[in-house]
Amino acid sequence: MKFAIIKERKNPPDRRVVFSPSKLVEAKQQFPQATFKVESSSIRVFPDSTYQDVGLEVVNDISDCDVMIGVKEVPIEALIPNKKYFFFSHTIKKQSYNRKLLQAILDKGIELYDHETIVNSEGFRLIGFGRYAGIVGTYNGFRAWGLKYGSWHLPKAETLADQIALISELKNIALPNIKILLTGSGKVSNGAQEMLDAMGVKQVSVVDYLNGTFKESVYCKIDVLDYNKRKDGQTLDNFDFFKNPQDYESNFMRFAKITDFYIAGHFYGDGAPYLYTRNDVKSPEFNIKVVADISCDVDGPVATTLRASTIEAPIYGYEPQTETEIDFRDERAITVMAVDNLPCELPKDASEGFGDMFLKHVIPAFFNGDKDGVLQRAKITENGKLTERFTYLQDYVDGKE
Repeated sequence: MKFAIIKERKNPPDRRVVFSPSKLVEAKQQFPQATFKVESSSIRVFPDSTYQDVGLEVVNDISDCDVMIGVKEVPIEALIPNKKYFFFSHTIKKQSYNRKLLQAILDKGIELYDHETIVNSEGFRLIGFGRYAGIVGTYNGFRAWGLKYGSWHLPKAETLADQIALISELKNIALPNIKILLTGSGKVSNGAQEMLDAMGVKQVSVVDYLNGTFKESVYCKIDVLDYNKRKDGQTLDNFDFFKNPQDYESNFMRFAKITDFYIAGHFYGDGAPYLYTRNDVKSPEFNIKVVADISCDVDGPVATTLRASTIEAPIYGYEPQTETEIDFRDERAITVMAVDNLPCELPKDASEGFGDMFLKHVIPAFFNGDKDGVLQRAKITENGKLTERFTYLQDYVDGKE
């Protein structure tokens, strides 16, 4: 079995890679029967020489490899027929802009495995960049606050080496006495929480957050049953919420009334109530001044997110009464940070963390008969057809959706 770490070809350039040099050496040691090659790249966060220095083969031609491992979508013209590919295809939600990519993958007889479809038997994702989105998004949120109020000037995350450097910058700012709200319970929110804890921001309970006053900045981390309630008044559990989202309504305004800085690190499921609407934001009781929307569901559950922003221009303002974008420094503006590719700003850390997960969960499946079904569940296409698990994409492929 020959594995290739492929060059990232999508624009704008992405410097991340699935395997760092040290992690690829580890893979080679664990699976001596496998061959690993690295396709030469001038943009990767780890230069070709760092792979060569530890004895790895860097080549221009990977056509003799069986399994191609990348991060972002592979341009159609670069796809090699009849290979196995791993990358974020952005097709499983029927994204119209990638329909031709999936059609080409089928036409070329490629086996596609999307990083998002690599899940355990219960459907939970095994790998991803979520933690790093949380880390960078939280840093960017504090940077946005400083720029809005002129209270501090943090450098862009992409100019710093790693998470340690981000934390070092954050420790130097003098936080005002503000209340910070964090939503979510997964990898994204846990990454955000790492940053808040590293800064020394005090965590408080929901009850204390809603009712207390503090002489220092504090944060509260809340989950779905904290900001949603059943319409019939019953209190059940998270499983009921995920199974019957239509029976719930948002209870987020009780937090919005007293929150200064909101970090959105939750996963939003179809059919769930919006956390807050544009009408909610019009209320004089809506107190949130800065939103770091790491979840970045545009025109959705976080109503202030009009669009995804970019690493180059990460911040914009939302004017509640007109529901339009304005300068984020305007006194009427709620300042929004909604970059949708945050881990790209921390490519070294993100790559190293991703490689840990990929080596743990994916590579072994090629050598143990896929005993846990990881590859079988993740495989989207095979022999020019959609696999049974992904037949729901057929209309999308046919151009009917």
